[in-house]
Amino acid sequence: MLIDSLYPKSFASDNHAGVHPAILAAISTANEGDAPAYGGDSCTAAFERRIKDEFGDHAEGFPVLNGAGANMVGLALMLGRYDAIICADTAHIATHEAGAAERLLGVKLITVPTPDGKLTPQDISSRLGGLGIPHESQPRVVSISQVTELGTCYSPDEIAALAEAAHDAGLFLHVDGARLANAAAFLGCSLRAITTDAGVDVFSFGGTKNGALAAEAVVVLEPSLSQGVPFLRRQSLQLASKMRFISAQLSALLTDELWRANAARANAMAQRLAQGVAALPGVEITYAVESNAVFAALPEKVTTALQERYLFHVWDERSGVVRWMTAFDTTPDQVDDFIEDIKSHLSV
Repeated sequence: MLIDSLYPKSFASDNHAGVHPAILAAISTANEGDAPAYGGDSCTAAFERRIKDEFGDHAEGFPVLNGAGANMVGLALMLGRYDAIICADTAHIATHEAGAAERLLGVKLITVPTPDGKLTPQDISSRLGGLGIPHESQPRVVSISQVTELGTCYSPDEIAALAEAAHDAGLFLHVDGARLANAAAFLGCSLRAITTDAGVDVFSFGGTKNGALAAEAVVVLEPSLSQGVPFLRRQSLQLASKMRFISAQLSALLTDELWRANAARANAMAQRLAQGVAALPGVEITYAVESNAVFAALPEKVTTALQERYLFHVWDERSGVVRWMTAFDTTPDQVDDFIEDIKSHLSV
């Protein structure tokens, strides 16, 4: 059953949005005729060139099927049997991937509590006490989310500082870039500024949350790591036979900065929503709105009433914090209608 037969609009996730028309057109074009499987096609070759244009000649891009798979393949490149990953305690790999890192990679996650979802160089140094001690897992990778799970963004300078701290300790820096486009759009910078130029080693480039159908990529910036991707991608069940359809979508996002237009629209709608409710009595915006996510504390009765008409997630039941997500296809009218419904329920 379609969402729109039950609810006027979903604010639960940008995964709920449809596919951007330009990306549908790219899929249709890729559908013409036959093409070699497993990436031996012209669409994938074109995507690989676009990755180099965007991130540098040494960058290698590998299309995969989903975001969790992109994280597992990317992280696996850098980890040994007794290694560990330092990440925020809210990181997607720690909270929403069903223990995939521990189960599939066989490594320990060393989590750090943060007030805003963002690690600092001091957080890294605080978790390095076990280096060289055979009784303890060895920190090997620092993994950050851009955008974080709390909707906040790392600046280029913040990422560069993390990269320096990680590299000085002999660690790699990985970025879960499921919403990398939203971060760059908010910061007003290029994708390269928060990856290549900041010293990132491996990152995922998310497309599914930004108007694609099912398209993500692992991008390797540290040349010594890229040769392992084809094998790990196959072993991790992330090698698509009809890869041309994934590659065509990613290329479409990287053409004329469609990724930025889509992300900027989603971000703007989140700002509109936050500004529309921030001054309402009974509503508290709990984290800075720096992407397409709005976190707000509401009275429980208001949340319950709103969920009869709208899809969105309760983030923290104890504090009453909910999460509202906007997408590339969210309209001002949809946001304004939602704001009016919030106002009406608060006044009851």
